[in-house]
Amino acid sequence: MNRGLILKFENLVQLRGACRQLRTVSYRRVYRGQWKPVQSSAHPVWSVLLYPQFWQKDKLISIALSQCRHLATKEETKKKKKKIALTKGEVAVKQKMTIEELARAMGKDIDHIYEALLYTDIDLDSLEPDSILYEDHIKLIVKKSGMKYKSAKLKEEKERENTDAVKRPPADPAVLTPRPPVVTILGHVDHGKTTLLDSLRKTQVASMEAGGITQHIGAFLVHLPSGEKITFLDTPGHAAFSAMRARGTHVTDIVILVVAAEDGVMQQTIESIQHAKNAGVPLILAINKCDKPEADPERVKKELLAHDVVCEEFGGDVQAVNISALKGENLMVLAEATVALAEMLELKADSTGLVEGTVIESRKDKGKGPVTTAIIQRGTLRKGCVLVAGKTWAKVRFMFDENGKAVDAASPGIPVEIMGWKEVPSAGDEILEVESEQRAHEVVAWRTYVEQQERMKRDVEVIEAKQKEHRMDYEKKQQKLAHLTWRQRKAVLYKANKHVMFSKPKERTEMDKNMLSVIVKGDVDGSVEAILNILDSYDADSECKLDIIHFGMGDISETDINLAEAFNGVIFGFSVKANEGIKQLAAKKGIKIKLHNIIYKLIEDLKDELNSRLPPSVVENTIGEASVLDIFSVTVGKNKIPVAGCRVQKGLLDKKMKFKLIRKGDVIWRGSLSSLKHHKDDVQVIKTGMDCGLSLDKYIEFNIGDEITCYEEKEVQQTTSWDPGF
Repeated sequence: MNRGLILKFENLVQLRGACRQLRTVSYRRVYRGQWKPVQSSAHPVWSVLLYPQFWQKDKLISIALSQCRHLATKEETKKKKKKIALTKGEVAVKQKMTIEELARAMGKDIDHIYEALLYTDIDLDSLEPDSILYEDHIKLIVKKSGMKYKSAKLKEEKERENTDAVKRPPADPAVLTPRPPVVTILGHVDHGKTTLLDSLRKTQVASMEAGGITQHIGAFLVHLPSGEKITFLDTPGHAAFSAMRARGTHVTDIVILVVAAEDGVMQQTIESIQHAKNAGVPLILAINKCDKPEADPERVKKELLAHDVVCEEFGGDVQAVNISALKGENLMVLAEATVALAEMLELKADSTGLVEGTVIESRKDKGKGPVTTAIIQRGTLRKGCVLVAGKTWAKVRFMFDENGKAVDAASPGIPVEIMGWKEVPSAGDEILEVESEQRAHEVVAWRTYVEQQERMKRDVEVIEAKQKEHRMDYEKKQQKLAHLTWRQRKAVLYKANKHVMFSKPKERTEMDKNMLSVIVKGDVDGSVEAILNILDSYDADSECKLDIIHFGMGDISETDINLAEAFNGVIFGFSVKANEGIKQLAAKKGIKIKLHNIIYKLIEDLKDELNSRLPPSVVENTIGEASVLDIFSVTVGKNKIPVAGCRVQKGLLDKKMKFKLIRKGDVIWRGSLSSLKHHKDDVQVIKTGMDCGLSLDKYIEFNIGDEITCYEEKEVQQTTSWDPGF
């Protein structure tokens, strides 16, 4: 038989085997139908047999798939399926789409998607019509099909009816009754605010506070001997709690500004004045610590003039009272001034109808559950009332006063602790009473829906911006490779990304070293809020990234440990506890738990953790300096080696150390010495005032007047440049 005919017959057998494999793939994956061979006019089989060496593998595949598509179209017609309209222009794509969804969006049939997937690294055998494709592959398929892609818009839901709860209209003046004034005490840290309240209500709050600094807001009702009542808010004076002080001024009627007579106006004093001005609240000046020898009340009054706080003796309207909170001097004068100002303000409220108020503080109590401290501003709160605040609600089970005694009712201006909340509301949330539990559910559902819609809009904006940035980078890379074939492009991309693929674990380690993941737990909502406000001021991401992975209230739990383990994080607790079981679990998993009762100690500890994540910096420590007085050369073998005749001006030269050559202020060489001689003797050390000859480990010509410095390198721990403000 002719040898040429034998070769053609072998090629025919190989092609038949390839076609059988493609039929099997088509049968199993695309339409599950029986194979019926159909001759394609575009690529006749006989031409493949005659010239098999000129046909590439992907062309053979496209022939078989074109036949498969022809069969699929027939079967779809038999099943009377609707013909898919072809989409011209842009295809709306999402981050995840099934093969069927993408085919529908493109106006193509499913086998077109399979054909486009041949250009990717996806294993086709594992794919089904309901298999999920990710964004990168989706975009590639769209581009291979000659189309453009765009981000799919969110489905617009039917406009929901607003079921939110709102405040009642203003009450009729005829039904208004007098109420106690709500007074906020503001001022700089350690100027005596808590001591002043102590003296007024005869309790010892300051002795219970860690470090003598008030950590979170307390609301108290003070009964004066005259029978008058005043509600006081004790807001922290520390810089960390500026947000809590601002919140205190939103519900207050009068601000007592406490300034220490010996210190004068400080940073938090100015902030407190600004809070009061922004809220439109009148001031009373209490100049404290007047019993001290160095006290100068007149200087305080003059300093306050620069901040538009004008006392009555200077022609202003601000009452000034000199007091000593520790010794109890002039406290009744301050109380009378407060009552007099309250009478001028004619503070009245409606004690009937649905309750309105403000959350001053919230926390999780082990025995009581979620608890809030609130100021009632309208209506009378009683047991059984249904309240909403933020995205939670409560049916009031119990109410307590500032001493922990149960009360049956709370009228306007009275602070009260409320039990019965489903979740912990945020401090500063508005409290509104509603008619029933069903109505409370409607209000919470509406507020949750509104927040979700706003978050979705923000997410879409961020996603679109990221996609646009990614698309521009991708197009720039593609333009650089446009002149190459697809095989050459693949090779170039592989070489470019090869080092990244093999260094991922190392990169992850480096990333962990330069990132501090933090979990923050606090006793009350206001404390957590204050800590987060401090961390929001972190501006040293270039040195070490700070990532707050979780925050909340309550003691350290096993969930916190597992989360810290997953992110290689550190747990910071403020006025909370961790039981022995949790501590042992943390030690076993290598998780750090940092517990503090004073805010600035917690921040200092966090800064130490940040410092430990920073790479050490190398510092040069100069050991000796010498100047070049003469230059000459020495012949060693066939080479001439330049030698510098030097005199040590300072310190000493040690041959073991590192050296640098400085010429006119510029360092032109760093390295070690190849030789160091005193007269004709090799030496290790040359001291101050001695002459020597030296040569370098590199050929460099010396100039008279050059300086040679001997130094050692030491690694020094870096410190973060972040300044939290205290």
